[in-house]
Amino acid sequence: MLASCSEQEDVQPAGQLEAQQAEEQPTGRVDFVEHSGSRVDEKTLDNGLRVIVKQDHRSPVVVSQVWYKVGSSYEPEGITGVSHVLEHMMFKGTDIYGPNEVSQIIAANGGSENAFTGHDYTAYFQQWEKSRLPLSFEIESNRMRGLLLSEDEFVKEIEVVKEERRMRTDDNPDAWLYEQFGFEAWQTSPYGQPIIGWRKDLDSMAVADLADWYERYYAPNNATVVVVGDVIPDEVFALAEQWFGSLEPSEIEVNSPPPEPRFESGREKTVERAARVPSFIRGYYAPVISADNPDDWEPYALEVLAYVLDGGQSARFEKTLVRNQQIAASIWTSYDATTRLDGLITFGGSPSQGVSTDSLIEGLEEQLSLVRTTLVSQLELDRVKAQLKAADVFERDSVFYQAMKIGRLVTIGLDWELEEAWLEKIAAVTPEQVMAVAQKYLVANNATTVKLSPIESNSNDGANIGGVRDEC
Repeated sequence: MLASCSEQEDVQPAGQLEAQQAEEQPTGRVDFVEHSGSRVDEKTLDNGLRVIVKQDHRSPVVVSQVWYKVGSSYEPEGITGVSHVLEHMMFKGTDIYGPNEVSQIIAANGGSENAFTGHDYTAYFQQWEKSRLPLSFEIESNRMRGLLLSEDEFVKEIEVVKEERRMRTDDNPDAWLYEQFGFEAWQTSPYGQPIIGWRKDLDSMAVADLADWYERYYAPNNATVVVVGDVIPDEVFALAEQWFGSLEPSEIEVNSPPPEPRFESGREKTVERAARVPSFIRGYYAPVISADNPDDWEPYALEVLAYVLDGGQSARFEKTLVRNQQIAASIWTSYDATTRLDGLITFGGSPSQGVSTDSLIEGLEEQLSLVRTTLVSQLELDRVKAQLKAADVFERDSVFYQAMKIGRLVTIGLDWELEEAWLEKIAAVTPEQVMAVAQKYLVANNATTVKLSPIESNSNDGANIGGVRDEC
């Protein structure tokens, strides 16, 4: 989620926020690797803060991101959504800055900024002209340990979050179905909890919950600073030492969730709510890239498989289910190999008018059966690999997405160098490997299916339909 940040013109920086050059050079060991003309350097401060710098000198800009190892997958039952609410409150004042003042300062200095919360992380970023990097570090070092959680600001902001949930989930049949699917698919994993939180937890949340969460997870030894742009690594490390070096680390305790149970047969559920069209989501439990076994080829074969089925106009779903058979009004595939916990490869869509959801699911199953029984052609495999390479090259053109890739990998416990090796591993995937993962994971007893059956709208739709989780 992207936080709403106030921006006002002609607001001057408060305090000693002028861009400055740090005079002291960092000490200790600094590791670097050079790939594709972009050097990556890394240093860990004495307090545990990890700082990663990637040079990109094509334009005089810099992006600075601070990633915390905390998100909705860390949350216990009863306070779901606390990571996301805290993200909102990080803009509402510290012991130096007033509510929304940080956003005003950044706007006044020609920068852009925002934040986002995921299952596995919460991150804050600024992007602006390179001489403004000290501003980023001063702001973020202060927010890391100097946040003031005002009861008055919390009372206002929790209502903003509730309204966000209502608009984005409760009143959105597709998002609501995805939330219900997650609850059904994950019996023990916290991935079954929505990032924005269950409504009953938002209703009962108190500012004390945020204070506890902040003290527990917002510390230098639970954070990574990623800087990408027209910078000199030694200067960045010196600035990091200057602004973050004095912050005290905390004891970070992370409870690992119990293993997800497996079932002898697949599970299926139908939910009803007001919606214009029926739809469904089906997910299969699947592995992700693991720090214990980063060379495992299966996640990369699953990436390729997802693109074989749903990689644009020339992919199988579009050609067969949408254009030829005309049974799908929409059809999609989702797979993320970079998550902290086990993942899913997921399929979903809506049938064409006059076609039943079950008929579309049968058509989907026919396509999955084909990849289980017939090797993908080399021509099709080469096309998919070219698509994936093109998408990767396009993202590398952005300093923001370069930083995003690094930050996400290290925050979930992987090596940032995997980002550089990703294309090589994709290129090495064979037709036999694509078939192997399809045969192993895209099977009935590994599936969870949730179907949405539309009903007539009534006055309780916005208030009650999102409460299926509460009743379970």
